[in-house]
Amino acid sequence: MHHISPDHLSLETIRNIVEQGQPLALSDAARHLVRHCREYLDHKISANDELYYGINTGFGSLCDVRIPEEEIGQLQHNLVMSHAAGTGDVAPEEIARLMLLLKIQGLSQGYSAVREKVVERLIEFYNIGITPVIFELGSLGASGDLAPLAHLSLPLVGLGEVWFEGQRQRADVVLQQHDLAPLRFKAKEALALLNGTQFSSAYAVWCLLQSRRLARIADFNAALGFDAFNCRLSPLDPNIHRIRPHAGQVAVAERLRNWLNDSQIATSDKTSVQDPYAFRCVPQVHGASHDALAFIEKTVLTEINSVTDNPNVFPDEDLILSGGNFHAQPLALPLDYLALALSELGSIAERRIYQLIGGHRGLPAFLTADPGLHSGMMIAQYTAAAIVSQNKTLCTPASADSIVSCNGQEDHVSMAANAATKARRVVLNLERLLAIEFMVGMQALEFRRPLRSSTPIEAAHEAYREHVAKLEGDRVLSDDMEKTIRFLRENHSFLM
Repeated sequence: MHHISPDHLSLETIRNIVEQGQPLALSDAARHLVRHCREYLDHKISANDELYYGINTGFGSLCDVRIPEEEIGQLQHNLVMSHAAGTGDVAPEEIARLMLLLKIQGLSQGYSAVREKVVERLIEFYNIGITPVIFELGSLGASGDLAPLAHLSLPLVGLGEVWFEGQRQRADVVLQQHDLAPLRFKAKEALALLNGTQFSSAYAVWCLLQSRRLARIADFNAALGFDAFNCRLSPLDPNIHRIRPHAGQVAVAERLRNWLNDSQIATSDKTSVQDPYAFRCVPQVHGASHDALAFIEKTVLTEINSVTDNPNVFPDEDLILSGGNFHAQPLALPLDYLALALSELGSIAERRIYQLIGGHRGLPAFLTADPGLHSGMMIAQYTAAAIVSQNKTLCTPASADSIVSCNGQEDHVSMAANAATKARRVVLNLERLLAIEFMVGMQALEFRRPLRSSTPIEAAHEAYREHVAKLEGDRVLSDDMEKTIRFLRENHSFLM
């Protein structure tokens, strides 16, 4: 059980919630904050005739239109329906669940003025496994992720679709099965649900959780490549990195030294004075991506522990303030940076693949004992090159774009949602690239026998060969690639 509280929500906590299937519950502290803020708002709007944006007014460019008290509930209901204008591919269910978690966390900070009942219903959805169906296209990342969050909110009122028990179903049917009556929103509640950056931030969290693992695999692949290509260890010498001490660079060099510590191949005679950049500059290139990921993680953690709806309600200060915390620019830039940082890990990996299949340094062309009759790993490099090229296209920054919307009221937008969805594609592409490099590196290692690599690399080799046999003659390599992806997802011990 994870208790939602005002305390800092870390990536480790999120990973544990997801991987262990922990149910959610409101902490006493969060429950108090939610109640306190709602009681203040109810008192405030009943005690005076002031206009409060989105509470007793229209939305966007209709912010000056007063809504009669008896129509405020209908206003909130209409908001959810009218803004559910998403289209395109459906967001993965695991990301939609992250959206639920992050929306619950944001509303529980006590500045959004929703009723406790609304937060509890979102928690019920999460715990039961009712996951709203959300479309990827529709958000400008300006007044929050409006369309995706509207689709997140539709099932609360018995509309839209949900995932339940692996099936895409009508929300009203699933709610009826669980005796959950559709909610009737009160002032501010639908606006609090729709404003926010939880679509973009859920993608960012998912990408970061995957990136930690993939960046580690990239480093391990590079260590494997050092031995597979019979490289010198001098580029990893701590003295080189002591005089250019970027944190990521220093850490990567140390990690590779440790992984190659007792390798016979690493200490064998070398014929080449220097190695290609794809090997020699691993600490510098990988290290820069590690540093980028550290910066991005810090930014994303700030975002998911923030309040990103509008207006913000401050009961202790007796303030209702309309601002711009829903603007997703703080996520748009890092998400573009994330795609670039991961793309570069894939780009240099493809260059190592290219070197390993080129017939150099005692390795046969395309890593087959009988080149000509057999093509060996030739086309694996084609696939890697195609993926790298697609990643380059996906690295075109979404955040460089903006477009006017809402009759000029929203005149600068972040496009964070577009940055988020393409960042996920880069993550998936990187996983495929690293699997190909791992497969190729393990095949190249076969031609270094009888010399042995290091203890962790040999352990990985032995475990891998239980799933993917050495390539003796041509076979369908896409099968090997898929097996390698699964192997790297399920086997982490050699990465420590």
